Amino acid sequence: MAHHSQLWLLLCVILLCAVTSQSSQPLTIDGEKSAVFLSPSFVLGPGSVENKYYYNIDFPRGHIALKGFDAEVVDELGNPIPLHDTYLHHWAVMRYYGRARTGTTDNESESELHTSNFIEVRNSGICGTTLGQYFGLGSETRHTETHVPGPYRIEVGNPEEIPDGYEERWLLNVHAIDTRGAEDRLGCTECRCDLYNVTVDEYGGPLKEGYTGGLYCCYDQTQCRVRQGFQGVHRRLYLRYTVKWVDWDDSAVIPVRIYIFDVTDSGKRSTNPFKSDANLGCKVEYEVNSCHAPSRDNADCTDSKKTRLAIPRGGDIIYGVAHQHTGGIGSALYGEDGQELCKSIPVYGEGEEAGNEKGYIVGMSTCYPNPGSVRINDGEVLTLESNYTSSQMHTGVMGLFYILVANPLPESTIFALSSVHDHISSSIYVYGLVILGVVMAVAVILGFRRGNGEQGYQTIVM
Repeated sequence: MAHHSQLWLLLCVILLCAVTSQSSQPLTIDGEKSAVFLSPSFVLGPGSVENKYYYNIDFPRGHIALKGFDAEVVDELGNPIPLHDTYLHHWAVMRYYGRARTGTTDNESESELHTSNFIEVRNSGICGTTLGQYFGLGSETRHTETHVPGPYRIEVGNPEEIPDGYEERWLLNVHAIDTRGAEDRLGCTECRCDLYNVTVDEYGGPLKEGYTGGLYCCYDQTQCRVRQGFQGVHRRLYLRYTVKWVDWDDSAVIPVRIYIFDVTDSGKRSTNPFKSDANLGCKVEYEVNSCHAPSRDNADCTDSKKTRLAIPRGGDIIYGVAHQHTGGIGSALYGEDGQELCKSIPVYGEGEEAGNEKGYIVGMSTCYPNPGSVRINDGEVLTLESNYTSSQMHTGVMGLFYILVANPLPESTIFALSSVHDHISSSIYVYGLVILGVVMAVAVILGFRRGNGEQGYQTIVM
C-alpha cells in the first residue's frame, strides 16, 4: 500500500511540475540578451539617507529594444539587503543625450543637468517636468514583473534621433533610507519631517505650510532619528540591476510608448522643476489622514483619491502596474466609459528575509492584456484611483500608474498573436491531459491487477 501511494504521489507531482513549468515560460523573440550591472557604491549608517543621481551608468548601447529592467539593493558580497535594514524608497532610470567626449569616460556631474551638454529624453507621459523615467520602482522591486511581453519592446538608441555631437546615455536615481535602530521605522520610511529635524528643503527654501512629511524632508544626507545609544556599522551598498534587450529589428519588434500617471495630477504645469507650488501637478506625493481624526468621517477607514486625465495618444495597453507605499491597498485605471483598464494590487511580506519583509510592500500585481483587448482612444479621458488604508496617518505616499501602449495592429496580426497565445495555452492543457491520462492508466492497471488476485498490490483510493 505504501509503495503504490508513493507512486501515485510521484506521478501527481510530475504532472503538476510539467504543467507549471510550461505555463511559466514567457514568450520571447530570438536573440534576447541580458546583462547584470552594479551602480556606483553608496555608504549608509543607521538613520542616514542616500538620494543621488548617477550619470552615464553602465547600460547596453546601440539601437536596441528593451525587454525589462530589474533591480535590488545588495552589499559588497552581493547579498540582498532586506527592507527593514535599508528601505528602498525608489529607484528610477532616465534617458538623456550627453555631449560626445574624446579621451575620457568620466561620468557627468549634476551641474551639467541644466546646460546644453544635457538633453533629457522623456517618456510619453503628461507630467511635464517630473516622472520622465523609463523604468522605476520602490520597495516592491523584487517581486514586480517588468518584462515587456511578446514582440513589443521599448525602442532606444535610434541613431536617427540622436542629435549630432551627442551620445545616448542613462541616469540612475537611488533613494535609500537606512532604518537600523530607527526610533520610528515607518516614520523614517514615510519621511516624517519631525523625525528628520528638517525645516527647509534641500535647496534651503522653507517647507510649505502644513507639510509634515515626504520627499522634501528625506533628501540626500539627511538623518532620521535612531534610538539613543544604538550603534551600527556603516555599510557600502549598491543597486544591482539587470537589463534585458534584443537588437532592434523593424520586422520583428513592435515599439511601445511609456506613460506614467499621477493621482495628484491637477492638470496645471510649471516650467520650473524646483517650484513646489501646492496648486501644481504632478505633485508625486500626498498625505493620508487618519480616519480616527475628528475631521474624518470614514467608517471603513479607506482613503480613496481619484483624478481624471487625458492621454494624448492612445492605442493598445500591453502592460500596466501601479506604485504605492506602505498602507496602499490597490490602484486602478478606468476608461472614459468607466470600464476597468488595469488594476494593480500590492503584495505585503510576511517574514524577515529579503523579498518577504513583514509589513512592507514587496510586490505589485501587473496587467498583461491579450493583444488588442484593451484599447484607448487618442485624447480619451481616463480616471486613476489610488486607495490606502487610513487606520493611521501616512505621509509622502504615492499613487502612480505606469502603462505601455502600442499602436493598434491590423486584425490579422492581432489574430496571429492571439493564436500563438491560445496555441501555447492549448498545448499546456493537452500536455497536462496526456500526463493525467497516463496517471489514470497506471491507476487502472494497478486496480485491474489487484482485482485479478496478484499479491502485493492494494486498492488505490482516489
